[in-house]
Amino acid sequence: MEDQVNNLVQKLWTKYQATKSTQRLLVGIAGIPGSGKTTLAALITARLNALSALSAFSALQTPAICIPMDGYHLTRAQLSAMPDPTTANARRGAAFTFDADAFVNLVRALRAPIGEGVVYAPSFDHAVKDPVADDLAVHPKHRIVVLEGLYLALDEEPWRAVEGMLDELVFVKVDFDVARARLAARHVRAGIVQTEEEGRRRADESDLVNGRQILDHRVKGITETVVSREDGGWKDGGAVEEVKEEVVR
Repeated sequence: MEDQVNNLVQKLWTKYQATKSTQRLLVGIAGIPGSGKTTLAALITARLNALSALSAFSALQTPAICIPMDGYHLTRAQLSAMPDPTTANARRGAAFTFDADAFVNLVRALRAPIGEGVVYAPSFDHAVKDPVADDLAVHPKHRIVVLEGLYLALDEEPWRAVEGMLDELVFVKVDFDVARARLAARHVRAGIVQTEEEGRRRADESDLVNGRQILDHRVKGITETVVSREDGGWKDGGAVEEVKEEVVR
């Protein structure tokens, strides 16, 4: 798995060097819940910045930034205003519980030629369980943007517009049993459930329902597939610790 990551980072670095100074290199990282896409996105971002710091190619020490899709969750108030608020809140994390149009507009803004202005994106505050508007700033120096989220490779409107605006679209492949175990442990850590059995049940009833949709309705433009296994990979010698994907409920 480490070789896959190294090869991907080198590929992205080469493409970045060939990218016009007026354009950004846009990289999408997609995968089912529990696949490890958040960990991979953070690791790739850190390694690209490390390469930049060592390279004479660019005076920019940190040209790469990671923007998660989490900030585009609909708020709890928006979910509660839906025709079936109970289902909407229970299924938070499903495609219909995101502001997909706003996310597509973000990618469109990042795809435009780089100007002097800043492109802002929302973050997600896990303490209040809602997005924070304009909390992440993509400056002109950020010429590599790593976008990560569940639905970047979903072949449904309006998500499918994202594919055509990305320079690379990476899909993180994981066995469903591995994802289920990760999700169950995560639900326990987050205090959503008391036991891993309850966590597995919750994963099967929600997270992996979304996962099946993601797998069954993928766009054809995926450029790289990275396999995530439980083998202790995706570490960076202590420089980058494993990033745990947060549970949003």
